[in-house]
Amino acid sequence: MRIAVLFSGGKDSNYALWCLMQQGFEITSLITVIPKAYSYMFHYPNVEWTKLQAEALNLPINFINVREGKNEELKDLLFQLRSLKEKLYFKGLGFGVVASEYQKTKLEFICEELGLASYTPLWMKNQKSLLKEEIDSGFEIIITACMAKGLNRKWLGKKIDEENLQKLIILSEKHGFNLIFEGGEAETFILDGPMFKKRISILESEIEWMGDSGLLRIKKAKLVNK
Repeated sequence: MRIAVLFSGGKDSNYALWCLMQQGFEITSLITVIPKAYSYMFHYPNVEWTKLQAEALNLPINFINVREGKNEELKDLLFQLRSLKEKLYFKGLGFGVVASEYQKTKLEFICEELGLASYTPLWMKNQKSLLKEEIDSGFEIIITACMAKGLNRKWLGKKIDEENLQKLIILSEKHGFNLIFEGGEAETFILDGPMFKKRISILESEIEWMGDSGLLRIKKAKLVNK
């Protein structure tokens, strides 16, 4: 089946894409939503760099700009997805939601409105197991935003490997944040993965820290041979 995949550039959308590819779906396009500001639904920092990931994946990508506000961003997504569906002829939509009933319900409603099948290969996976699967599968994950107690400035740019996963588990249990960051506690970006033809090298970045939260803004990056 021909499907499109909502693609933020983070760990879960990349892993969901990988799972769907393994299941034999034909990926007609990645679709990246670009919000005006922090969103209840979509990643905000560094989403423009998904174009480099798409190049590394050798997949086409389309961008959807949405207005600020819960209702506005959903209306814009619905309207522009309808246009892309007519243009690209996909029959389903995949996304990397894991535990958010809000996100899953809203996206499934949009799929129903558009007559699309919805695919959520990560839904309700155990959070510790999911992160370990992503690491063990060869995804190179870095943290690009920290917005929860327990995640300080030092975590920005850090790679989530086996050692740091154990540290995150301890911190999440101590401070009560969602381990997979689906509540906006943090955000991630993928530099490499099992389906990448090349990996991403960050040449220039900048940390923006504001009191008790902040982000790593990628300013310059390129693809390099693996």
